[in-house]
Amino acid sequence: MDLISIILVIVYLMVTGYLGYLGYRQTKTAADYLVAGRSAHPVVMALSYGATFISTSAIVGFGGVAANFGMGLLWLTVLNIFVGIFIAFMFLGNPTRRMGHHLDAHTFPELIAKRYDSRLLQVLCALIIFCFMPLYAMAVMVGGAEFMAPIFHISYDSALYIFALIVAAYVIAGGLKGVMLTDALQGGIMLVGMAILLVATYTLMGGVTEAHSALGALKDQVPGSLKAIGHQGWTAMPKFGFAEAGLGPKDGGVAYHMWWILVSTIVMGVGIGVLAQPQLIVRFMTVKSKQSLNRAAAAGGIFILFMTGVAFTVGALSNVYFAQQEQISCQIVDDSALLDPGADGKGKLALVPANASDEIKARAKRFVAFRLPGASDESPLNYVMWTDKTEIARGEGGAPDLLKPRLIAVMRSVGLGTTLQGNTDTLIPAYVRSALPHWFGVLFMLTLLSAAMSTMSSQFHTMGTALGRDVFEQFAHHQHGSKSIHVTRFAIIVGIVVALVLGKYVRGNIIALATAIFMGLCASSFLPLFVFGLFWKRMTKPAAVASLLVGFLTSGFWLLFVNGKTAAGLGLCKAWFGKDNLVPPTWSLTWTVVDPIIVALPLSILTAVVVALATKPMDKAHVDYVFGGPKPPA
Repeated sequence: MDLISIILVIVYLMVTGYLGYLGYRQTKTAADYLVAGRSAHPVVMALSYGATFISTSAIVGFGGVAANFGMGLLWLTVLNIFVGIFIAFMFLGNPTRRMGHHLDAHTFPELIAKRYDSRLLQVLCALIIFCFMPLYAMAVMVGGAEFMAPIFHISYDSALYIFALIVAAYVIAGGLKGVMLTDALQGGIMLVGMAILLVATYTLMGGVTEAHSALGALKDQVPGSLKAIGHQGWTAMPKFGFAEAGLGPKDGGVAYHMWWILVSTIVMGVGIGVLAQPQLIVRFMTVKSKQSLNRAAAAGGIFILFMTGVAFTVGALSNVYFAQQEQISCQIVDDSALLDPGADGKGKLALVPANASDEIKARAKRFVAFRLPGASDESPLNYVMWTDKTEIARGEGGAPDLLKPRLIAVMRSVGLGTTLQGNTDTLIPAYVRSALPHWFGVLFMLTLLSAAMSTMSSQFHTMGTALGRDVFEQFAHHQHGSKSIHVTRFAIIVGIVVALVLGKYVRGNIIALATAIFMGLCASSFLPLFVFGLFWKRMTKPAAVASLLVGFLTSGFWLLFVNGKTAAGLGLCKAWFGKDNLVPPTWSLTWTVVDPIIVALPLSILTAVVVALATKPMDKAHVDYVFGGPKPPA
C-alpha cells in the first residue's frame, strides 16, 4: 500500500462515514429507519438495489466459478437481468410498493403478516431470515477478505473484522437511509471499476476476438477431473443429461454433474432466488410511485449487466492470462518441492518431509516454492504446481528469478493448504493483482470494498429488523417504540458476530455455494406465498403457512441428506445414518448434484395452490382492504 492508495482508502471511508451520519441525521421515525421514509430517489433506489444484489460473492465468488466452468455462467447474467430486474421491477415492484404503503408495512415479514393477517407467518419469515442470512453475509465477507488481506498486508481474520466494524457503524446508526445513501456511492464506484476491468482485460489479451479465440483454444487443457463431470471447454456449455441409475463415478455416473451444478444451483438457484430476497423486496417500498420504479428499472438493468456480465467474462478469460501470459518475478527457493494430496488424492496439500515413506513420495506432486520480492526469509513460501510447460529463468547477478507457471486459472489456485481442486475464491483477486497495473488494483480494491459493504449493510439491516421489528414487537407489544429499535440494533450486532464466526472457520470454494443455498432457500420458502399474495385474492393463510413449511423443510432435507456436497460437508447424514447422503445406490448419482430448488419450489407452489383451493377463503372485507379498499372496522 503506497501513500496514494492509503489516502484514497481513507477518503472513501470518510465519505462513507459522512453518508452514514447523514442517514442518522435524517432518521427521525421508524419508517425512516426501516424503509427510508418511503421517499427514496429512483436513481438512489436503483443503485441501492443493484449494489445490494451484487456483492463480492458475485464478483469474487461467481467470477472464480466462471474461471472454472466457463462462459456458460453468463446465463446467470441473463436471468439476473430478465428475472431480477425486468420481472421484479415491472411485475412485482409496483404491487409490492402499493400494498406495502397501503398496509403500512416496513419489512418483508410484516408485509406478509398483514397480507394474510397472521402473526405466525411474520415470526416464521423473520426467524428464517435471521437464522440463515448470516450464511449469505459470510460469503460476502469472505469475498472481500480474500482480496483485502494481501493488499493491506494484514491477516485474513483482520480483514474480516475491519469489514464488520465499518459496516456495523453506519448500519446501526443510520438505518435504511444510511444504507441506501452509502449504497448509491458504492454502486457508482462498482460501475466504474467493472467497466475499466472489462476494457483492461480485452486490451491485455489483444482484443475481443483474440481473447475469446484463445480461450476456446484452451479446450485441451481442461483437467481430467472436470472432463469427467462434463466440462467441454470454457466457451461451451457442459454435457447435458441424467446419468443412468446404478453407475459409479468411474462408470460415467458423474458425466453430467457440471451441467446440473451450473444450471440448477448457480443459474436457477440465484437467478430465481433473487425474486424472494427480503432485503431487495423492501427496496420497492422505499419509493413514492410506479414512475419511480420504471425509472429505476433501466438503471438497474445496466448496472447488473456491468456487474455480473463483466465478472463472469473476466473470470473465464483469466484462464488465457494464467496459461499464456503470467510471469512471476520472484526468488525461487525450491523447484522440486513435494506436496502430498493424501491417500485418496482429495486431501489438503501438505509438505512431504524428507523421511516420508516411498508410498507418500510416489503419490506426491511436484511444486515450485518461491518468495515474492520484498518478502523476508521468515515469510511463508508460495507454491505453484510444476508441469511440462512450466518455465524457469534464473536471475544473474542478484536479479530476481522469472517463473512462468503456464497453468489454467483453477490449477493456478492449487497450493499448500488447498486441495488439487484449487480454491476458486482466490482467482479474481489473484488475476487483478498479477495482470493489471497497481493503480487499478487500488480502484478494484475500492470496488470490492463497495460491493461487500453495500450488500453486508443491507443484510445486517434486514437481520436486525427481522428480530427487532418482526419478532420482538410481536411478543413484547412495543409497536414502533424506541425499545424495538434498540433490539434491532442489538440483533444487527448478533448477526455480524455469527457471520464473522462462519467466515473465520468456513473457507475454500464456499462463496458461490453459500450464496446459492440462501437464495434457493428464500425462493422455495417465500416466493409462492409472496407472489400469490400480491396477485391472487383466493390465496389463504393456511396455504401460505403450508407453502412456507413445505418449501423450507424440503430444501433443508435436500441440503442435509441428498445433495452430495452439502450433506457431506455438514456431516449430519453421516452421523445419523453412517453415509454421506441418502441417495440409494440403485439411483442415479445425478440426484446428488440437483439443487433443492428444483424439487422444493415446485412442491411449495403446488402446496400453495392445493391448500388455498381446499380451505375457506379469507374474510372478504380483509382481502378487499389488502388490495386497496377501506380498512374494515375493528
